[in-house]
Amino acid sequence: MNNKFEDLKKRYSELEHLLSDHEVLTDSAQTAKYAREMSEISPVVKKYDEFLDVQKQIAELNHILSDKSHGSEFLELAAAEVDDLNKKSVRLTLSLEELTKAPDPDLNRNCMVEIRGGTGGQEASLFAADLYRMYTKYAASKGWTVELMEINPTDLGGIKEVVFSVRGREAYKRLKYESGVHRVQRVPTTEASGRIHTSAATVAVLFEPEETDLVIDQKDLKIDVYRSSGHGGQSVNTTDSAVRITHLPTGLVVTCQDERSQLKNKIKAMRVLRTRLLDDMISKKQIERSEMRKSQVGTGDRSEKIRTYNFPDRRVTDHRIGFTSHALEQILEGDLDELTDALIKAESEKKE
Repeated sequence: MNNKFEDLKKRYSELEHLLSDHEVLTDSAQTAKYAREMSEISPVVKKYDEFLDVQKQIAELNHILSDKSHGSEFLELAAAEVDDLNKKSVRLTLSLEELTKAPDPDLNRNCMVEIRGGTGGQEASLFAADLYRMYTKYAASKGWTVELMEINPTDLGGIKEVVFSVRGREAYKRLKYESGVHRVQRVPTTEASGRIHTSAATVAVLFEPEETDLVIDQKDLKIDVYRSSGHGGQSVNTTDSAVRITHLPTGLVVTCQDERSQLKNKIKAMRVLRTRLLDDMISKKQIERSEMRKSQVGTGDRSEKIRTYNFPDRRVTDHRIGFTSHALEQILEGDLDELTDALIKAESEKKE
């Protein structure tokens, strides 16, 4: 057991050295990566140091106990202390085992969420706007940070497409189940006869990598700049601040014009591109491991209808696990925990 913890102690010392190195400190991405790693292993190293201290005390007392020249009363006290230290050693061993369990890979991942209006015209765009509001309110309740990357609104207050990042503890872990087709059944505000319409919006939740996780060769990029245009095509900026980035090997195109600064738009566009490239790589690997994907809740396929929001019955049904809630209003206000907890539990049970 000790070899594993000795390796962690050695790595902790290496990280201390790296984080005091001037060359590393000038690279903010690398500094953040090392600091995060150090923060993750710090509790284990401290607990292991405590374990080693207890072992040292036990060895010293055992040495004393082996010397029969000490009085019986003293030896009894030493034996009692050894007994207490042995119990403490067992507790520390269990704590170390708990701390070094395989970490939840989704615990601290950030993500990028893309919502697009699907079948249903304007009503689908209005529903996409409802979903965007639902997720931003859910993020606010969790203390997550939401950053708008790109949005394409409609005349009636709907959204054709919106891309935003979500950062915070468990953000990806709790939002990853939202990928797929969300269907809504309701009477549109534009429907004079009161007929119930069915429309849909697609949601994609992508793990957002750090800059150091996926390096993109600048030679593979074609970057165009142009003047930002607002809703209806009117110019909203007098400079060429909008950015379009084309990844030549894959043909992926990302645009960003939300910021007035060309540099900020480029940084945002690169984040979206890096996220989509990694998602494409992950998707190809998942296809290769299709049997493993069958053990997950849903397939992650964005063409899969995962949920229906039925307004007449105030009902939300997740078709993957057969979960139904009649708290439609609360869910659309961002109260997703009951639904998400049920999805997490179902996936955990399928993996057992």
